[in-house]
Amino acid sequence: MRLNRILLSTVLVVVALVIQVSVLARLHLPGAVPDLLLLTVLGLAMVYGHVGGCLVGFGAGLLADLAPPADHAAGRYALVLCVIGYLAGLIKPETGQVRSATGPMAVVVAAAIGSTLLYAGVGALVGDTAARHVGLPGLLISAAVYDLLLAPFVVPGIMALARRAENDPLAEAGSAKKSDISSGWLSSGTGLRIGGQRGALGGLKTKARTRTTRVGRIKGVKRL
Repeated sequence: MRLNRILLSTVLVVVALVIQVSVLARLHLPGAVPDLLLLTVLGLAMVYGHVGGCLVGFGAGLLADLAPPADHAAGRYALVLCVIGYLAGLIKPETGQVRSATGPMAVVVAAAIGSTLLYAGVGALVGDTAARHVGLPGLLISAAVYDLLLAPFVVPGIMALARRAENDPLAEAGSAKKSDISSGWLSSGTGLRIGGQRGALGGLKTKARTRTTRVGRIKGVKRL
């Protein structure tokens, strides 16, 4: 991943995790908790693609596993968000622009349900059966509803920031400056203006004059 992607993803993931732990987790809503971290991963994955989404999801999930008050095995949520980020990145639009909100909203619902099922499945493998006591159907419905209500305020902004970071004006200015420097090196080495017809014609005229003066001098010598 490029440096601007890493910096933007780190900032957004840390902010989302702080808000989720300090605000959303304390609302005591029935059922699941609105997953702001999941929405952040989805927004970045739909811009960066499946590889970037997989890496961002793994890093975000690992931070969530280590952040207090984590009460589950480390790496459990990292695996979930890694898989979700990879799958969400597979539906990245070719042009980078989303034509309608239907697709992203369907992705949000599928990710909310899929992440809950995958989290419960991994928990069952490691011996955590908390989802059975809480009620898995209620968790699935509440997770889908909460994330769907929160998504219009989060996902479009995340995707806009990611696209803006992709089109970094500083990087474009740097590349333009390098091209100017390279053209300057070429022009100083040849004595011609690159891409200019006047410079090329002037160089040809100078060479023609040099040749005529040399021929005249040679003829003068022969005449003597």
